[in-house]
Amino acid sequence: MSGEGRIIVTGADGFIGQALCGHLRQRGVQVRALVRELDGEAQTPGDDNVAIGDLATSEEGALATAIGGARVVVHLAGRAHVNREDAADPGDAYHRANCLGTQRLAAAAAAAGVARFIFASTVKVNGEATLPGHPFVESDAVDPRDAYARSKWAAEQSLRDVARDTALDVTILRLPLLYGRGVKGNFAKLVNAIARGVPLPLGAVANRRSLLSVANFASAIDVLLALPTPAPRHRDATYFVADAEAPSTPALIRAVAAALCVSARLVSVPLPLLRLAGACVDQSAAIVRLTSSLEVDTTAFRAATGWRPPFTLEEGLRGMKPNTP
Repeated sequence: MSGEGRIIVTGADGFIGQALCGHLRQRGVQVRALVRELDGEAQTPGDDNVAIGDLATSEEGALATAIGGARVVVHLAGRAHVNREDAADPGDAYHRANCLGTQRLAAAAAAAGVARFIFASTVKVNGEATLPGHPFVESDAVDPRDAYARSKWAAEQSLRDVARDTALDVTILRLPLLYGRGVKGNFAKLVNAIARGVPLPLGAVANRRSLLSVANFASAIDVLLALPTPAPRHRDATYFVADAEAPSTPALIRAVAAALCVSARLVSVPLPLLRLAGACVDQSAAIVRLTSSLEVDTTAFRAATGWRPPFTLEEGLRGMKPNTP
């Protein structure tokens, strides 16, 4: 593989990876998509699509070949939240996928002379909620509460070690919930419920939740790709990236409904009663996510790069469709 100057995108077959690869290729950027395994007709083996297997166990030679000649690695691959846990040791599974795999990939990138390594981390490294008017900033203490967040925090620390010991420039992006066409997980469930006209008892919620459309994420990557390699060497930086808007849960529901051309069926239920109901059906965590604030301050990233999110919430939601008939 020649690949001189290419951009490596791991997790290229995921929701975010597909959107980013499509965006970059549309701009004429040479992209090499790294995936665990090739997906039939959707991906053909070659210089543009490479099956690398499990990053935590892939042979060093295979990693070196896959990365060879690339200029930047955008690392999206990892283990996210799973609805039906089947791992014997979930903590170890998260650590291997999100920390060990990241560490090995970064070491291979540094050895191959890659200039920049961009890592998609999570706002959950800082915690599960913010106080009103106090969004997370980069200097806040970390507070990872679950195995997923702890594995991402461990990965960040391993990347800083690699950046300190090599010439690799590391940029860590702590991201909030991403959305857009093809979104999966809890956001997709919410979209499906709104599309079906399910009454949602969230009308009384008065919170603020930072979000990031995949289109705005891609624009942030554009800005990072355009930056010169920093001097002095061994630099690493951590930033929050999010849309300009941080809607409340009811405002988000109304925006999704508008994008789907349906009515938002919001019912105002007092929060104490809502949380009590959530506890009764073992959905306390889900109710907390929907009713609490989780907001980030993107000032540092905007100041360092000149980035401004080009798309509004309405534009980011445009074209979304429910995943069920």
